[in-house]
Amino acid sequence: MNDLIVTPGMVLGSFDHLEYDKRLILLTSEAGKITVFARGVRRQNSRFIGMTDPFTFGEFRLFAGKSAYNLSDADISNYFEGIRLDMERMCYASYFADLADWSVKENMDGREVLLLLYRSLQALDTDSIDNALVRAVYELKMVMENGVYPGMPARSLKPGTVSAMKHIEEADIRGLYSFKVKDDVLKELAFISDEYRRKYIGGSFRSLEVMKELGYIM
Repeated sequence: MNDLIVTPGMVLGSFDHLEYDKRLILLTSEAGKITVFARGVRRQNSRFIGMTDPFTFGEFRLFAGKSAYNLSDADISNYFEGIRLDMERMCYASYFADLADWSVKENMDGREVLLLLYRSLQALDTDSIDNALVRAVYELKMVMENGVYPGMPARSLKPGTVSAMKHIEEADIRGLYSFKVKDDVLKELAFISDEYRRKYIGGSFRSLEVMKELGYIM
């Protein structure tokens, strides 16, 4: 591999590597989830400082190496500073990134999941949208994007819950969070989303455990 790839993407994870480098897990439109090395990014004068933090979204220029990609340049359009300054939102965002990391494989088409993650972080960064609602919508839509959505539960549901699930299934991702629900509906929707995520996607996420330990979720 020696081609240059230019692709929208978001940093899911960032890890120190060697003395001055970082190893990134990047979710991209063009290549799905990939490993990217940012050479010299931990030097004080590096032009990549801030570009390699988790949740950073933009257009990345990458050179393909033998087994991974190398960061050539990036045009960052959103750092999600509001999320970084709020511990609860930071925890939710970390879980969302973990779930995307778990769900998308290397060289998959990552367009829809990348758009879902980006739109969900935008919603998370919006004061008028409940964090618990963002999580419920994100989990249900992720089940759908994974192609394992079983439809409505066989049991009886509140009318508001049925309407919300139909909206999540049918809405364009850009308009996914254009609704509100009452507390009783949110509780039922959150239960279903967690149930579906565990049953149909699986995974064990330390980020969820941290959220429970901090009292952000039950």
